[in-house]
Amino acid sequence: MLRLRILAALAILALTAVTPLPAGAESAVPGSREQIKLSFAPIVRQTAPAVVNIYTRRVVKAAASPLLADPFFRQFFGDMMPPGIMQDRVQRSLGSGVIVSADGTVVTNHHVIRDADAITVVLADHREYGARVVGSDDRADLAVLKIDPKGEALPTLPLGDSDALEVGDLVIAIGDPFGVGQTVTSGIVSALARTNVGLSDYRSFIQTDAAINPGNSGGALVDMDGRLVGINTAIYSRNGGGSIGIGFAIPSSLVKAVLSDLAHGGKVVHPWMGASGQPVTPDIAQQLKLPRPVGVLLSQVSKDGPAAKAGLTAGDVIVAVNGREVEDPESLRFRIATLPMGGDAHLTVIRDGAERTIDVHPVPPPEIPPRDTTDIKGDNPLSGATLANLNPALADEVGMNAETGGVVVLRVGRASIAQRLQFRPGDIILRINDRPVASVADAKLAIDRGAGSWRVMLSRQGQTMTLMING
Repeated sequence: MLRLRILAALAILALTAVTPLPAGAESAVPGSREQIKLSFAPIVRQTAPAVVNIYTRRVVKAAASPLLADPFFRQFFGDMMPPGIMQDRVQRSLGSGVIVSADGTVVTNHHVIRDADAITVVLADHREYGARVVGSDDRADLAVLKIDPKGEALPTLPLGDSDALEVGDLVIAIGDPFGVGQTVTSGIVSALARTNVGLSDYRSFIQTDAAINPGNSGGALVDMDGRLVGINTAIYSRNGGGSIGIGFAIPSSLVKAVLSDLAHGGKVVHPWMGASGQPVTPDIAQQLKLPRPVGVLLSQVSKDGPAAKAGLTAGDVIVAVNGREVEDPESLRFRIATLPMGGDAHLTVIRDGAERTIDVHPVPPPEIPPRDTTDIKGDNPLSGATLANLNPALADEVGMNAETGGVVVLRVGRASIAQRLQFRPGDIILRINDRPVASVADAKLAIDRGAGSWRVMLSRQGQTMTLMING
């Protein structure tokens, strides 16, 4: 009892000894019962009705008996085991989405609706609508759906400015975790511009400790002004389970860019600058006499591309786009991807130790050279593979570096010679039997002149390797 009195006295002394805040300061200790009862409820009432549940349905073929496909049995019987009767089975999945305009436009994640045969959108007030896909961008992991409200009023959530967020800002996450019904969680922005997450090709995520769980994907991350600043996308979890306080959301700046593309042509096309490079490491920063290791050191600049026309050259270091700092190649790609098509990018560049501003006019990625997509057949190592010339437009579609150029493996047929030799989509063919391969025409010529043995040099994820194949 005495200890409790002492602790209470110390608490009172601590409160009375608090240094008064400077005049004009916004933060203060609550001074009344009304101030203590502050709540997120007004923001939730305003925003939650625009967050929807998304149910998808997909029909797949499956063996009538699971034993017929069981690897345990197939290791004994192999192909002698009958394939069995195939039946249609329905796969269902659950996610969330956000209504962003009164005409029924809904934004969600691409992975929520991927390969769906039917999509149903359910509002917070239990109204249900069938939805169609207006457009989807797997590289950004965003999809835009459209529902027909048939004249009924729809709640909407306005887009906010994700670039205005700061670490420590309060945010609210709204979605349908585990299918239990709409749920609201709160937290803070714990980090910005996370580029090492690997969730999409345009990696610059908002990190929050607001609880995000399975089923929240596609839901809303809302700021204290009641605006959409992010689309909840993923969580970090050690065991693949629920939230442990590290969640990621796609910034609203990228959502705006995708919505703009779909409104002006029905296809998502990311602006192309025609340059790529590597992150500035501490060693590079020391060699270039930079104040700190930040930015992108350009190593490749496409001839006649926007960057080259603006005067950028290999060796330049890009440190900011439109005043926003660029830390690495992923953040540079994100900043360019969020530009409106036809808009200018004001790049802050360091060249020869001096800082300057260079204006680049990004354009849609061109189809130069033509793809010349070709299925390879016959008795050769690449039989069953589909090859194409890697131009900027194709590179944008498949998520590769356009400046690499060359001949890329787009697909590998099942049970083909190319698959047995372990060729993979994304491989860049460099040489065949010591003949340089710069185009699909070069590859076909080298294959036609092939012999009983083959040497195929390729580049895979930046690593060069040579396959030796005997006939």
